[in-house]
Amino acid sequence: MSQAVRIDVAFDFICPWCLIAKRQLKRATLQLQQFLPEQVVSVNWQGVQLLPQLPAGGVPFHEFYLKRLGSESAVRLRQAQVQEAAATVDLSFDFSRITHMPNTADAHRLLRYSIDLGTPEQRDRLLERLFAAHFFSGENIGDANTLLAIAVSCGYPREIMARALYRDGRPFTGSACPSDSVPHFIFDGQLALSGAHPAKVLLGGMREALKLRERETQPS
Repeated sequence: MSQAVRIDVAFDFICPWCLIAKRQLKRATLQLQQFLPEQVVSVNWQGVQLLPQLPAGGVPFHEFYLKRLGSESAVRLRQAQVQEAAATVDLSFDFSRITHMPNTADAHRLLRYSIDLGTPEQRDRLLERLFAAHFFSGENIGDANTLLAIAVSCGYPREIMARALYRDGRPFTGSACPSDSVPHFIFDGQLALSGAHPAKVLLGGMREALKLRERETQPS
């Protein structure tokens, strides 16, 4: 079996482009495996806290974006842009349900803590559930009880996962990804790509990583 293509992805739970990128990356992986059925792809999600200055309880979602973008029309335009991109991967965000712009430090700690406690598939379920909680259910993923309930729904033990949470808003640190922009992809530790690109672009990144690997293994 071929050595896995490793893809490190910098992300934050509050970034809709990161969830869109996750869907595009899944499509790209499936397309790669149509040509190379035995090729394994290993995706490592590296948390980056975009807003470490937020209080532990977060801030009102709409007020945050109104202050950030300057007007109601600018907020509507940004959300329309996100919805247009989301539709290409069969997603639809309901921004009206989101009341909090959460502090995501503990959500990132929870996901990182889960690495050694379950399977990769289980961790991906947790990642999906955390995204869904914020964007589709309007849950506050800065709240410890919400986070632990999500972890339990994914099969993790509440008492053990509670050890990951600081509950005081301290910034999340320790990501292995060198980028502060999200989404940000690194293919096989060599090729970097920022932004929520279409699947064909991500597929190109994987193919180029495989070509570079092949060149490196050829005798000089």
